[in-house]
Amino acid sequence: MGLQLSSQAVSQLTSLLQLLAKWNRVYNLTSLSAEEKWVSHHLLDSLSIVSLIPDGRLIDVGSGGGFPGLPVAIANPDRDIVLLDSNHKKTAFLRQAAAELGLAKVSVETARSESFRPDSGFDVVVSRAFSDLKSFLDLAGHLCRDNGTLLAMKGVYPADEIAELPAGVVRNTVRLEVPMIDAQRHAVFLNPPASREG
Repeated sequence: MGLQLSSQAVSQLTSLLQLLAKWNRVYNLTSLSAEEKWVSHHLLDSLSIVSLIPDGRLIDVGSGGGFPGLPVAIANPDRDIVLLDSNHKKTAFLRQAAAELGLAKVSVETARSESFRPDSGFDVVVSRAFSDLKSFLDLAGHLCRDNGTLLAMKGVYPADEIAELPAGVVRNTVRLEVPMIDAQRHAVFLNPPASREG
């Protein structure tokens, strides 16, 4: 995937999976029960977008067990990142993980995306398995600053979802190559509602 990770980052990714395994027994943080798939389906899947993300403050909407937000934070330790989830148990885990992994630039918010009102918009709004594209735009579009980017992580190319969006919303789509995953992955880049043409 063309990533250069420090030895500290690799160690933090390993620690993240250990924390996930420990907390998952009690809190059911991931629906993926086979732990041997966590490296590919959580870590590598999350890291597949790192080289594509524009600069600036980032919010991970519906962060759940911290994917893609925590691996992105580990790969980009100088980036300000907010992890947003409405589930208190999941955000308790996210706070603990950020603290134990020493991710000083990561903060956690417990709220639904549509009701979260930050002081200023984010440069990048990311979601992974959050919703369909139209709902993502409707529920999280207000979190993105003008000229910012919404990035939705998808499986197979979401042609039907893209067809439901107004013209000019989709900036581009990128097919992601994720090692050890024998399935399609795509990143869909969207313009925020405020910067739509017309």
